[in-house]
Amino acid sequence: MKLRIYLLIASGVSTSIILLTLFICYRYMLLNWKDVVLLTTVTLGAASVSMLIHYFMTRPLEKAIHAITEETTHISEGHFEGQVPQIGPAEFQRLADQFNRMTGKLNESFQKLRTAEASRKELVANVSHDLRTPMASIQAFVEALQDDVIQDKETFARYLQTIRLETGRLDGLIQELFKLSQLDAGGTEFVPERYHVDHLLLDGLQSLAFQLEEKQLQVDVDMPDRLPPVAIMPQEMKRVLSNILDNAIRHSPVGGTIEIKVEQISEQYVQLDIQDHGQGIDEEDSSKIFDRFYRADPSRTRASGGAGLGLAIAKSIVHLHGGTIGVDSHTGEEEHGSRFWFTLPIY
Repeated sequence: MKLRIYLLIASGVSTSIILLTLFICYRYMLLNWKDVVLLTTVTLGAASVSMLIHYFMTRPLEKAIHAITEETTHISEGHFEGQVPQIGPAEFQRLADQFNRMTGKLNESFQKLRTAEASRKELVANVSHDLRTPMASIQAFVEALQDDVIQDKETFARYLQTIRLETGRLDGLIQELFKLSQLDAGGTEFVPERYHVDHLLLDGLQSLAFQLEEKQLQVDVDMPDRLPPVAIMPQEMKRVLSNILDNAIRHSPVGGTIEIKVEQISEQYVQLDIQDHGQGIDEEDSSKIFDRFYRADPSRTRASGGAGLGLAIAKSIVHLHGGTIGVDSHTGEEEHGSRFWFTLPIY
């Protein structure tokens, strides 16, 4: 039964009680017949006017309730874009406002769920591809060795070396996947310690000394003499630095320069900038470069370009430390290259 009918019935019941009271008064001789007729007429007239006013004044209430009902139907069907008009009394307007806020939050939540589901499907597809390629290579070489297809020792040793490299690729991918899932699940406890940025840079550059020498790259470091220690987990931050430096080395031209700048940007943070002079990153790729398995250059093979998880892991680790990470890139003819930066909390 509609709200308007309920209110009209309530008004009718009130009028009936008044008429019954008048009849009882007449029955027990408390009022004469003329008074009863007069009071009855006045009562019926007032009741009619009251019911008419009730009828028109409840229309905004009915519209407000109808609008909310329609929107709940849309929500049950998975549509969260609608808005309930703020009409009727102040209480109903506040209800509509709260309802619209709830709808907006539900829409955001479901959008995140859809994005997460799409990312999960893409993750499974990319992982399957990255695992299938080295597995197929290992299987082919092992079968060739088992069938005695290879007779000379040099080719035999080269096949074993290839199997070893492909196994290493598999192990590296599995380790990166495990680390990323651990970070996403909150399985890495943040236990920072006092550490100096110069030690972090030294360790990171030493671990990549072979790659730097192989491409004949020069590293220029701009760092103030006095810099406060930072509060980090050294092993995790070394992984961040190595991932970004490895990316810079891969995209730098032979004989080029990688510039590293360290500065204190506030009382709470120190910032590290790593600038290469490669081809740069397109603007549309800059916002996606930290997504897992994303490659700015689709033509790069997985053998040379890695699994595409390094920067995603770096982003998760930096966020775990309460810092920020980003990239600025130029792809013009006069100026090109990429500048990756991230912040570290001061101890």
